[in-house]
Amino acid sequence: MNEKISTRVIFFIAGLVTATWAVVVPFAKINTGVNDALLGTLLLCLGFGAMIAMPVTGTLTSRYGCRKVISVAVAIILLSMPFLTFVTSPVLLGLTLLVFGVGVGVTDCAMNVQAIIVEKTSNTPLMSGFHGMFSVGGIAGAGAMTGLMSLGFSVVTSTLIIALAVLALLAVSIKTLLPYANPVEGPAFAIPRGTVLTLGLICFIIFMAEGTVLDWSALYLVESRNIPDTLGGLGFAAFATSMTIGRLTGDAIVGKYGALKVVMAGTLIATLGFLIVINSYTLTVVLVGYLLIGIGCANIVPVMFSQIGKQKSMPQMVAVPAVTTLGYIGVLAGPAIIGYIAHHSSIAHGFIFVTALVVLAALLSFSIRTLLKEHATA
Repeated sequence: MNEKISTRVIFFIAGLVTATWAVVVPFAKINTGVNDALLGTLLLCLGFGAMIAMPVTGTLTSRYGCRKVISVAVAIILLSMPFLTFVTSPVLLGLTLLVFGVGVGVTDCAMNVQAIIVEKTSNTPLMSGFHGMFSVGGIAGAGAMTGLMSLGFSVVTSTLIIALAVLALLAVSIKTLLPYANPVEGPAFAIPRGTVLTLGLICFIIFMAEGTVLDWSALYLVESRNIPDTLGGLGFAAFATSMTIGRLTGDAIVGKYGALKVVMAGTLIATLGFLIVINSYTLTVVLVGYLLIGIGCANIVPVMFSQIGKQKSMPQMVAVPAVTTLGYIGVLAGPAIIGYIAHHSSIAHGFIFVTALVVLAALLSFSIRTLLKEHATA
């Protein structure tokens, strides 16, 4: 196994454990007896744990190397995962989610540090494929958990089987994870500035768009388009499928057409997708809209992470956590903002707000082109 494959394996693991938790959520709610409002508060513990951990990951990888940091982070995930399936105290669930979030946050950040280094040394686009493996891991996690439980395994046993699979994947890939990272430069954490701020804002917008589809697509289909609730999940399924395909083919597309064209085309396609979703009433047409959103968003974030390795505004060890944290804020804040807009108006108006932000991402992408062009000729 080489460095490229081990990087793909870690992205796959991250997607796998995230999807496993998504399947466990209803069981955690039943075990603790919490209502929807308290469950929402508990879910924030995961995000809070991740956001605590992300800013310091750059320093950790610089000091100890990607291999050690990723290994410890995955170990934290594996130790906390089983507890998510059987704790009955809301307080204990919140604490477990906090620990789980720390593991997920460090893993997400450290694997992108490794991915940027591997891509730079190979001199060929790889980032879309790496992120594509996260999507594949998500599909595999949801499918495996559902399949295991349909065979009669309990949620606890099913989660332990997934944990053992993750441990095996880590064991076979650990030797080719990078024993180093970027050298220590500057402070452990800094407010993003210059090109890094622009990269972070674009990731914030695209992650917000993804989070909006994840949390609101089913409700939108059922409540706004009168689709049977049994079919509500089709919107996200269409989005996730097209995004996965888009990312797995993205490296070749970026290599052929260049990063700027891919991002500009992506924002245009995603905008068109949202407009179709907002203005259509037939399920088939709305699903086409979700497919277009997935295709459009697929390679924008991977391209942004690739640019972190090329920009000179901030040291890479600081830039990766800064961009990752901004993106994660988009995942957490996006659905909440849409909920606020939906409460005072409608979900469709929330989608219009996100569509406007995607257009803003296109404009920000154009400014990055200018900055990188100036650097290249300097």
